[in-house]
Amino acid sequence: MAAARSPLLPGAPRRLLTTALVLAVPFAALGVVRVALPGAAGPLDGIDVPVLVVLHLALLGLLWWRARTVDTEHAVWVRLALGAAVFVLAFAVSALLAVLPATRDVAALPVLWAGVAVFPFWYGGLVRWNRYSTSLADPNDVLNGAAAVLAVVAVLNLVVDATGGALSRLPWWELQPLLAQFAVAFVLLGTALTLPSLGALARDVRIWLVVTAFGAGLAGTTATLLAGGERVGWGAVTQPTLVACLAGAAVLRSRRSAPQPTDPSAATIGAFVVILASTVVLVVNTLVGSGLAATGCAALAASGAGLRMAVNVRELAQLAVSRREALTDELTGLANRRAVLRRVEELCAEGTPAALALLDVDKFKEVNDALGHGAGDDLLRQVARRLEPALRAGDLLGRLGGDEFAVVAALDPHVPAADAARSLGARLHERLAEPFPVEGMFVHSSASVGVTTTDDDARRPTQLLRRADVAMYDAKRSGSGVALYDPARHADSSGHLALVEELRTALDAGEFVLHHQPQLDVATGRVVGVEALVRWAHPERGLLGPGAFLPLAEVHGLMGRLTEAVLADAVAQAAAWHRRGLDLPISVNLSASNLLDVGLPARVAELLDRHALPPTSLVLEVTESVLLTDPERSLAVVAALAGLGTTVSIDDFGTGYSSLAYLRDLPVAELKLDRSFTADLLTDARTEAIVASTVDLAHRLGLRVVAEGVEQEETLTHLRSLGCDTSQGFLHSPALPADVLERWLADRVAVAAR
Repeated sequence: MAAARSPLLPGAPRRLLTTALVLAVPFAALGVVRVALPGAAGPLDGIDVPVLVVLHLALLGLLWWRARTVDTEHAVWVRLALGAAVFVLAFAVSALLAVLPATRDVAALPVLWAGVAVFPFWYGGLVRWNRYSTSLADPNDVLNGAAAVLAVVAVLNLVVDATGGALSRLPWWELQPLLAQFAVAFVLLGTALTLPSLGALARDVRIWLVVTAFGAGLAGTTATLLAGGERVGWGAVTQPTLVACLAGAAVLRSRRSAPQPTDPSAATIGAFVVILASTVVLVVNTLVGSGLAATGCAALAASGAGLRMAVNVRELAQLAVSRREALTDELTGLANRRAVLRRVEELCAEGTPAALALLDVDKFKEVNDALGHGAGDDLLRQVARRLEPALRAGDLLGRLGGDEFAVVAALDPHVPAADAARSLGARLHERLAEPFPVEGMFVHSSASVGVTTTDDDARRPTQLLRRADVAMYDAKRSGSGVALYDPARHADSSGHLALVEELRTALDAGEFVLHHQPQLDVATGRVVGVEALVRWAHPERGLLGPGAFLPLAEVHGLMGRLTEAVLADAVAQAAAWHRRGLDLPISVNLSASNLLDVGLPARVAELLDRHALPPTSLVLEVTESVLLTDPERSLAVVAALAGLGTTVSIDDFGTGYSSLAYLRDLPVAELKLDRSFTADLLTDARTEAIVASTVDLAHRLGLRVVAEGVEQEETLTHLRSLGCDTSQGFLHSPALPADVLERWLADRVAVAAR
């Protein structure tokens, strides 16, 4: 069974604690006797001063040890230690004054004023202790505390002047420190009492010790005032009690707590109360003609509290700026995600019909990757400026993050919500139709817009945002540019959002695997290469084909990362085969973001070098539609890839609009006929003519032709008659994992050997 954890801090200076307690307990008992016997010696006679000096020295040592050795609440204990140092100095001065006959009558004054001078240190320590565990205190609130002390002194002076008595006959240099000492003890105890009143903090024994310490101080000063200023031994009771309690608090362990932000409202309320009390004192003084001390203290208290309120006003102004910044997107100056959702909440709470349009900037990632983040930021700022003129009064335009923008618009209740939403989406989409000047070139970067409206089923911001995202994805996938959320069509689309997040996780976790489809020489039947096709080994849904996730990767800007991962795995696999004497060139598809990345050739070169793979063993496939994204930049990247010695292939040849022009300009070595031509080769004469002319043209240009999607022996025979070079399709084999492909190859060799 584990031993109970000691409540004392490890390495606590027990000698100092023992000294303090051994001296404090009997000294406090002696003080009680003196209170009971008013004729006994005063607190500064005999051994009292030396004992008090030793007590406060022990306390000072403990507090300073705590501040130096325990980082938790360091600022608290430093200030409490400075307060103890004030008392040590005051008692030393009092002892010196008591020795000299000329100053013996005022020997008690340093101790009285020490009870006042200690205020900024102990009050600051208490406030910071509060700060470490709550949001109710301001670490810079000593000004407010001092004003509160002055206000209490002003009220006490008013009471003394009004009631007369022994206190009113004291000289001012004795009366005012007594009143100030009471005010200090009153404010310190009030501040200390805020700690145990705060729920879980009440279980911290140290806090109750601090409350007891300052409670004893207030009790002693109160008794002295009630006795007409006669010091009847209360110092001998309260001082050792205060020392013993603070010493005990210094050696106990801290409870776990976290610093919280300050709350200016508490300081503002305190300042208001001080100003109100000071004003009452000043008014009463004016009516009854009381003493100058009450008027002066009230005026100083009002001035201090007024200054604190002025500081609070400045802090509130800064808070307003911070609040505005918290609702503003730093890059574009538009509203941010928080502000957009808040606006939706406001409109829904008012019952105002509203539309939420979500815009995703097309091809932003390609621009960001190719031209750098500075160019991407410039594009986003231009998009923001373009969209603003499309807004009506009351519409809110915001940037949710990345390349996503949102518009919240209140709808006219007299206009059908669907019509108003479509009109909003069309206006926004139209604003981005023109190209953007970025880095000395013009970039065509429109946006896909999804729009939804509030109804009885969707009045929460997150619901509307999810609906708008689903509609936006539909617009991007269909190429329509704008889509309005339709429950009948989009009800099941929310699953795409979860799949996208799983797709991001899969990229980090390496859940994608390669299957390889053989490519055969049409004339000889020999395997001349493979195409690497990606599959997702989903931990819950099993093995997913590319159709289940590639469209999502393309839409959500993940295609570049995915292609890079496929490329790295393909080169590693081809290199492993090459080391074992299996010469299988491997084909990999490149995405649009890859071809806009001028750093891609260098990374491919590094991959080939790292795996010691000959460049001729790597075939990089690009589609004509990808080349149309940015012809100048993509042509430069393709040329650099070809310059490495890799083979560049045009995939899905014949489906683009500028095939012949690219054949003239691109350093390609291979054409891949789209499967749509292969499927209709035997049944459509026009298709047969196109394939025949394409094969002839390719051979004239020194290119080889690969036919995809070959599924029938008759199709293969006809391709052979047309002179096609390579065949790929289910007739030969589906895409296979690397180990299965190796067995498939071995079986072919064995069959051929028989």
